Amino acid sequence: MQRILTKTQDDLLRRERALLEELRVHFARLDASDDDLALLKRSLQQLDELFLLVVVGEFNAGKSAFINALLGERVLAEGVTPTTADIHVLRYGETFSQQPVGDDYLLISAPVEWLREISLVDTPGANAVIQRHQEITEEFVPRSDLVLFVTSADRPFSESERSFLERIRRWGKKIVIIVNKFDLIDEADDQQKILDFVGQNGRDLLGAEPTVFPISARMALKAKQKARETGATPGGDFWEESRFGPLENYILNVLDAGERVRLKLANPLGVAAKLVDQYQAVIEERQALLKGDFRTLDEIEAHLDAYERDMRHDYTYHVSHVDNVLYAMAERGDRFFDETMRIARVMDLVNGEKIRGQFEREVLGDTSREVERYVSNLIDWMVEKDYRQWRDVNAFIDSRASLHADKIMGQVKSDFEINRQALLTSIGREAREIVQSYDQEAESLKLAQDIQSAIIQTAAVEVGALGLGALMVALLQTTVLDVTGILAAGSLAALGFYVLPYRRSRVKKDLRNNIEELRTGLHAVLDSQFETELNNGLQRIRESIAPYTRFVRVEREKLERLNGELSDARRELEAIRQSVEQL
Repeated sequence: MQRILTKTQDDLLRRERALLEELRVHFARLDASDDDLALLKRSLQQLDELFLLVVVGEFNAGKSAFINALLGERVLAEGVTPTTADIHVLRYGETFSQQPVGDDYLLISAPVEWLREISLVDTPGANAVIQRHQEITEEFVPRSDLVLFVTSADRPFSESERSFLERIRRWGKKIVIIVNKFDLIDEADDQQKILDFVGQNGRDLLGAEPTVFPISARMALKAKQKARETGATPGGDFWEESRFGPLENYILNVLDAGERVRLKLANPLGVAAKLVDQYQAVIEERQALLKGDFRTLDEIEAHLDAYERDMRHDYTYHVSHVDNVLYAMAERGDRFFDETMRIARVMDLVNGEKIRGQFEREVLGDTSREVERYVSNLIDWMVEKDYRQWRDVNAFIDSRASLHADKIMGQVKSDFEINRQALLTSIGREAREIVQSYDQEAESLKLAQDIQSAIIQTAAVEVGALGLGALMVALLQTTVLDVTGILAAGSLAALGFYVLPYRRSRVKKDLRNNIEELRTGLHAVLDSQFETELNNGLQRIRESIAPYTRFVRVEREKLERLNGELSDARRELEAIRQSVEQL
């Protein structure tokens, strides 16, 4: 086409090519369908092809008869059934010839001068009983530079024609309406009503005043055949009744080289504009879906924050049971020393083993087992809460994974949706596997061993030498030794009046200090283990959803960028369109 372009037209052609190439990249990044990418590619190729006229309409509207009248020869069979119809592509040739192309195309060459610059396509009907025929027809429409829509005067604008014309209009094509078989309508009033009806429906469907030509293709062909016999130009009654002259003049003369260039430059813009609309709608749907995904992530994070707060609050309650056991032991110790370290029981104090046994029974008692029981309860609580948290995440992700499935663009199963669903499914599967494989007894045993090991290390004794109960005795035995060693102070009088009250006060203080040391050590171990287990559990959940989180954030940035680029492309499309209209 470039050989007939002016510099202005050539500049517009270059801008248009660059824009279409850019759009192909954008659409590919949006996982555009192969059909849409191929359509844009064909629009690019169309810029270098001959001007393409595509004839569409229902079967029996007279499309083939109209083309025969235009050619002046009965080149195409008329009145065939849909089952035998092909797409006919007519191009210039030195002689008439026909060549099948695949199963659906018939390439026809004809020695008609105007076919040197124009290609003509006759399509199967819009109401084809063979779905493949209609698909091919709609495949050719986006490639056309001008659409000639043929309807029949005896049944203009049927419902299927209206639907088909609406689909054509979405491609932004220039459409000329041809009302064939106009000779079947005898009365002038009836003819005018038909034209008014077609004009009104054309305005409603196309959004602009339609170009309408009433014709009789049958009469026009007769006139041309008669003229050829005499070597004259078409004329006479047949030609006048056919009303074919204005339409032929429009196609061959009004659509001069400049007008054809303008239409050829404009038509790919219509295809591009439709695809931009389509994929900006894709972006909007994906962005709407991502808003739900961000809400999901926010809800999970809020749930984890609340879980962490609740765990810390409940932990304080659980560990307070251990404190209460030790505080009770301290109170028993006070009572024991008040009762034992009296002058009246001086002889008992001499028997160190007796005092030690009494101290262990009355003060220590079941303290170690109670502490161990509450520590065990604490461990079971931590494990159960961790299990429930995974179970809650599993249920929440499962509900999200099923939401909006297969809702994006209906037929377009894009990489975006596939990746998103795969990530959600993966998270749900991981959560389910953890929940299903969660051995609470084994988890509790492991945590208990970790705590016991930490207690032993904190107490700075040989690893494995002492359990919790023995450790308590070890920490408190110095207090008992202090009790049994008081006789070294001297006389009974000194013992009763000076030494015993002092020693009793000091022993009670030492006992409370040792208990506080024990409580502090236990707290340090339990607090540390609690923080470790809590943080590990939260980290596992956050790590499991990290791919999903990254996908959502990256996809949002990508969609925002692509939406901006498509908006820029739309502005360039409109600028090129305005420049083309001014040619």
